[in-house]
Amino acid sequence: MSKTTAPRPSGAGDAQRDLAPATPGGKRGRNIVEDDPPSRRAPSALRGWSPPDLPAGGRLARRVDRVLPRSGIGCVVYWAVVVALAYGVAPHLPVRGRLGVEGVAALAAGAWCAVNFWRCRHAHCLVSGPGWLALGTLGIAGTLAGHSVIGGFEQLAFLGVLAVALAFEAAWRSAQGTSAVRRPRRPPR
Repeated sequence: MSKTTAPRPSGAGDAQRDLAPATPGGKRGRNIVEDDPPSRRAPSALRGWSPPDLPAGGRLARRVDRVLPRSGIGCVVYWAVVVALAYGVAPHLPVRGRLGVEGVAALAAGAWCAVNFWRCRHAHCLVSGPGWLALGTLGIAGTLAGHSVIGGFEQLAFLGVLAVALAFEAAWRSAQGTSAVRRPRRPPR
């Protein structure tokens, strides 16, 4: 028994065709990576701001995914504490206390970004993670030395790292069409 179907209107099934992988030399599907605009190449969370998490490959990754909020109230509270330490509490302390609190705030910011880069490859975290970790280390070194090792510019350096990181992400997103830093794909052999 044969089935007859009504002719499909123009455009019907395009979504299914778009999802079909391109065959080498074939014309059945489209090559999504090359033919689609950048907005369709890499899905992202948070209204386009954050790339999706990488698959959790182990116990540590699953634990980090549970503990480290990348959006919502937990994220806001964490960063509010970092900013309050660096810009609200630290300026009112003597030199050693100020450098120590600024160092801890920068280490907390850098640790967040380093772990966030490990889990979702957010482009700005590639710059801000190491930048703030280095700044935090300099702040702790200044605490131990009893004076600033960067001339008292810790707060300005904190903002400078943020500005450079966001500029890097803007350039990356403009060039790559995504906020995610991914390893380049190997060409087929």
